[in-house]
Amino acid sequence: MSGTTKNPPGKKKATNTKPKTFKFSPENTASIPDILDLYPAGRQESAVMPLLTLAQRQIGGWLTRAAMDRVAEILGMAPIRVYEVATFYSMYNHAPVGKNHIQICTTTPCWLRGSDEVVASCHKILGIGLGETSEDGEFTLGEVECLGACVNAPMLKINDDYFEDLDPARVEAILTLLKRGDKPRHGAAPASGPTTLLEVPARGPGSGRGKS
Repeated sequence: MSGTTKNPPGKKKATNTKPKTFKFSPENTASIPDILDLYPAGRQESAVMPLLTLAQRQIGGWLTRAAMDRVAEILGMAPIRVYEVATFYSMYNHAPVGKNHIQICTTTPCWLRGSDEVVASCHKILGIGLGETSEDGEFTLGEVECLGACVNAPMLKINDDYFEDLDPARVEAILTLLKRGDKPRHGAAPASGPTTLLEVPARGPGSGRGKS
């Protein structure tokens, strides 16, 4: 179901400038041994996804071939095996994306619950279609397969945040806040705020985690 629409006049599609080199920042370089230590000796290739995520965050939301090659070098993997992982999962982007990367789930449960209306609301507020980036570089609109929140369909993801139980009015309110530079409430928490998962886990790619 994933794909892009044709690029109409006046709309900007993300373009890949393909930098030829990549080097992890000193901070991210320092975190790599901690990430590798999470896996048994001889199984460090299992860290390919955390390292790809680390590289993508450093670059600004997308992966270059040079970054994938660097991950392959660190893990002692054939580059093609890293490319296979990076191109299989929609969480990895291969062209620049906007500051707010909006990914709309259009798989069957979300579609039955109104994902078409979610897409239409995004187009109404942002003036872009699926696969397009706004002229100011603030928003990229994409379509993805199931994001695992079917019980609260329809939903979309903006960067790392999930927005669930959507209708056109809520989508428009969320995007209006983002355009204003404000941060909308995400998830499916009650209006009074979340009551569970209140602490941010200390572990994660690039978080400086160590052995436990």
